[in-house]
Amino acid sequence: MPRMTFITAAGERREIEAECGLSVMEIARRHDLGIEGVCEGSLACATCHVIVADEHIGRLAVATDEEEDMLDLAVGVCPNSRLGCQIVLSEELDGLTVRLPET
Repeated sequence: MPRMTFITAAGERREIEAECGLSVMEIARRHDLGIEGVCEGSLACATCHVIVADEHIGRLAVATDEEEDMLDLAVGVCPNSRLGCQIVLSEELDGLTVRLPET
């Protein structure tokens, strides 16, 4: 199973082993990391906003227009911002690191 690292808003690093096919939002919620995911991953909110580490952003597919529209609603958006519901863990993403925004 691939591993990924979450950096919490407080700066704590949590390395987690998770099944392929789960979204970053689902993984964070299963481990009580503070991601809401109010819309359950239907691209109707931005409460699963994460910031992908510079060294991993190029490993992800380009964000869709719908994802970009939802990111416009998020607080603290930066160039590496993505919605956790749109990042699905795979063996190719083993080692992925994301930071949870402060708000």
